[in-house]
Amino acid sequence: MAVFKGAGVAIVTPMKENLDVNYDKLEELIDDQVKGGTDAIIITGTTGEASTMTEEEHLDVIRACVQFTKHRIPVIAGTGSNCTKTAVYLSQEAEKAGADGLLVVTPYYNKATQKGLISHYTQIAQAVKTPVIMYNVPGRTGCNLLPETAAYLFHNVENIVGIKEATGNITQASKTMDLTDGKIDMYSGEDAVILPLLAIGALGVISVWSNVAPKDVHDLCQSFFDGDLETSRRLQRKGLALIDALFSEVSPIPVKKAMDLMGMEVGPLRAPLCEMSEEGAKKLAEVMRAYGLLS
Repeated sequence: MAVFKGAGVAIVTPMKENLDVNYDKLEELIDDQVKGGTDAIIITGTTGEASTMTEEEHLDVIRACVQFTKHRIPVIAGTGSNCTKTAVYLSQEAEKAGADGLLVVTPYYNKATQKGLISHYTQIAQAVKTPVIMYNVPGRTGCNLLPETAAYLFHNVENIVGIKEATGNITQASKTMDLTDGKIDMYSGEDAVILPLLAIGALGVISVWSNVAPKDVHDLCQSFFDGDLETSRRLQRKGLALIDALFSEVSPIPVKKAMDLMGMEVGPLRAPLCEMSEEGAKKLAEVMRAYGLLS
């Protein structure tokens, strides 16, 4: 059984002005997402600024998320690293914390060969019992998990169950689905192509867009599952300009700005991320008004 089906939010990590994690705000955001229809919380991912957290902070945020979510919807913890040993440790601790699934990004910077990726993911998955979702985002990592490699891992490692597909390459995604007989749990990692990936058999999305419009993203997925393609198409088209604005600068810079414009007060970003440019923020606000998120 899949860890989740539908719209998972790649939730931001709210910060206080001193850059400590704002746990009270995190609990509030999780409650709002559950009420908005989100189907899963993905914590400590790219959008959650995990790369600027200490290991202790990283795990504290996962533990807090599990506690705040209260088993209402699944929690998937980002536990990837460019160091296999670190990824194993984070994954084991996230499992102890009660995470329902693990999202493990491919190694970044040092990268890996396809043989190295098989070893990396196998070691992580065999160190835990929790389902593992591989995360392929070569635009950020410089490392592409090829369909043949993803399929090998899916077929040969019992608890590797899914993939977050963020290559933007529908052909590659289709090949991954074909090589796994359509059985791998695929999630779109690109908000602009949720519907195309659903059409080839994906189960949903791990979404930045959901931070500001959870109901729309949930409804896009659910309408597809219900056979209401017209609604699904309409919602995908509705989101395109907003999605473009949410990725107009390095994520999560724009989405945190958008949430602040909506009064959510999610706080600053940790360096090397910086505040959105004045021009970019102005354009973002215009798109949000057209979408209906701002008056």
